[in-house]
Amino acid sequence: MESERYNRQIILSGFGKEAQLRLLAAKVLVIGAGGLGCPALQYLAAAGVGHIGIADDDHISLSNLHRQILFSTADVGQLKTAVAANRLREMNPGIDIVTYPISVTKNNVLDLLENYDLILDGTDNFESRYLINDACALLSKPLVFAAVSGYEGQLAILNVADDQGLRTNYRDLFPVQPGAGEIPNCAENGVLGVLPGIIGTMAAAETIKLITGIGKPLINELLHYNLLTQAQYKMSISPAQDYTLPKTKTDFLKMEYQDSCGLSTGYTEINADQLQALQQERSVLLIDVRERHEVPILNKEIFTQVPMSEFDNFLLADIDAENIVLICQHGIRSVAAAEALQEKYGDSKNLYSLKGGIIKWRDYFSTT
Repeated sequence: MESERYNRQIILSGFGKEAQLRLLAAKVLVIGAGGLGCPALQYLAAAGVGHIGIADDDHISLSNLHRQILFSTADVGQLKTAVAANRLREMNPGIDIVTYPISVTKNNVLDLLENYDLILDGTDNFESRYLINDACALLSKPLVFAAVSGYEGQLAILNVADDQGLRTNYRDLFPVQPGAGEIPNCAENGVLGVLPGIIGTMAAAETIKLITGIGKPLINELLHYNLLTQAQYKMSISPAQDYTLPKTKTDFLKMEYQDSCGLSTGYTEINADQLQALQQERSVLLIDVRERHEVPILNKEIFTQVPMSEFDNFLLADIDAENIVLICQHGIRSVAAAEALQEKYGDSKNLYSLKGGIIKWRDYFSTT
């Protein structure tokens, strides 16, 4: 143990070398190296958590940088896990960093979590939150949950028994998963960069408290934070009755997280490479569902613009193309548009939504 590196926390009353040794022996998996995961990773590495896993399949984009300050402009386009691992190793070469540049799914999450003592969920979508929650509950893994929306953030410690033996999980907070588009994420709703920094740092603090045994962690409690007023309040989490957790691996693998999140099976999400292949092989109509004032402006010879505000007047029956690709800024409204068309016209056309939208594939659209 590098006593000098950790001296300022070792000398804290109630901390000492024993707590530091617990940190060095701990294995923490951070899922999501974004606005929440970046500050959490930095403080966990600096504090001396001995083994840190980072799971994220995303690449760094320019729109990430105002809140994901582990990354720089020169890193745009690179894998988040690779850049984050390099930065953390420079910060603290005495700890182990393992990267998982993959999408966390029900087919790999159980194997992934098995190797860790504690899970920190820094994801930004409901499908992932329910998936990670159910996997942690099945494997009895402590879960630090963090989330932000607009100017507000939430934080809780789940799947850990309190002094009375009570153990709650994310489904006790939100038993029913919201449908697609019911609650906007930060891509659609916006987020001030310091907010995930604050909540992510709090998540790191709660993780350190759990590992070392100091203080009173937020076990079975939800902390709500308002950036605009600096108001905070806590509420107790009580067991809910109207949900069922998977009890076995077989039960878990039968869960349909996408379907239960309200994602329709009547359309397909594709990436830019798949879009390009589709354009080359088949008759395709590309529809930009953004409002007319939004930028960047796409080539009108290639893209037909039908803003969501005008979508009710759009008649798919008048379109000759058999394949319709819907595109928006971040891939949220295009999903809603695909669902609307599928509900109205059924399977008369092949419907696609560009996953991640124009922001995700900015370079593709700049050269198309």
